[in-house]
Amino acid sequence: MQIKPSRKVPRYWEPPSERIAELIRTGVGRMLDNPKEVYRAVDEAVLSSSGSQSAASEPGLLEALLASIRANFSHWATANFKTPGMPVTPNLGPENVDLAREFVRHGFDSGILTNFHAGQNAAVQTWTTMAFELTSDPDELRELIAVVNRSVFAYIDDTLAALYELIDNERGQNPDVDHAARMEAVELVLRGAPISLKRASQRIRYDLGRRHLAAVVWTDDAGTDPGPLERAVTALAQATGSVRPLTILASSTTMWVWVSSTEEFRIADILERLDVGPGARVAIGSTGAGLQGFRRSHLDAVTTQRLMRRLSVDTRIATYDEIEVVALATADMERAMEFVGRTLGSLATDDPELRETLRMYLRVGSSTTHAAKALFAHRNTIVNRLERARGLLPQPLEGRTLQVALALEIMQVIGGPPSN
Repeated sequence: MQIKPSRKVPRYWEPPSERIAELIRTGVGRMLDNPKEVYRAVDEAVLSSSGSQSAASEPGLLEALLASIRANFSHWATANFKTPGMPVTPNLGPENVDLAREFVRHGFDSGILTNFHAGQNAAVQTWTTMAFELTSDPDELRELIAVVNRSVFAYIDDTLAALYELIDNERGQNPDVDHAARMEAVELVLRGAPISLKRASQRIRYDLGRRHLAAVVWTDDAGTDPGPLERAVTALAQATGSVRPLTILASSTTMWVWVSSTEEFRIADILERLDVGPGARVAIGSTGAGLQGFRRSHLDAVTTQRLMRRLSVDTRIATYDEIEVVALATADMERAMEFVGRTLGSLATDDPELRETLRMYLRVGSSTTHAAKALFAHRNTIVNRLERARGLLPQPLEGRTLQVALALEIMQVIGGPPSN
């Protein structure tokens, strides 16, 4: 059971001594001049806390959470620079208002207390380390830490109380509580929580026992018109033959979609029928059955979306099957770029037409005839391009076709290393 903090009476206590106030102002000033260390500690604590795991599945929501935590620190630090050690009014700035709205929309408000206290503890630890740099006097050190801790703990409690009021008000203004409940149940499944297939299906009102195909449908336009998203979802349902897809509005610009079937999905046939209108993009995941298939398909769709964001907006549709190898190979992006540069050498920065010719040649089994058909070019043209491409490679192609093919696929999807 989540216990909500409550605070109505303004706080007051005697101000600290002039010496302690001076030390607080000095320490807070250092933090405000270079907040990166505090932000890093707070971000790491929040990201590793249990309450952030649901938010992590939606980048926009996680960004709102981190922005709120950082804004709370800045609010407290600025107040303590002006009046060291004294009570700080709750932060009701735009970051917390936006966070309350997003958490209600997603049904994630139960995790706020854990996240805020994780950030609070990290900030206190950072301050304690700094306190030992400000003074070596044991009495001053004891009072300095006690005064700051009192201010931080009271401030977080009061801000949480105010935030919960915002959440309650937002919930009262949000008639779509059914969507929030379904979203919460979906999140349980995606997190792998101990919920039975029958219970999850009842709460979501979607048969989780069938085969699933997930997609992320989104728009790069931050406008409020939901038309492109809705049209794209309708097109996906028609292409898959689904009568009633499961849809979750993850944010104002993103929709999660699942379609189910008793039979295996044929991705190639779906892509032939799928016509996404202007303004929307679709990332399609893998296929799978049951709770695990529901979860895996969605995670693969999110991975596909992540890579699609690096592509031109002209790329409207992509599937996990197309980018799976690249997704695995670029888990460590820095090393992946080093691999591309080392494997392709000058070819990585030369004529894109040469790279595409070699990529297609390797894809079709090293056949110049098949490559010519795929690229709608004369066979002699393909031969000439391949000869030029081979000359740009740092090592002979023979015996390294797998490495070269992978490097070319990485460049095709996400580009290559920065030119020196």
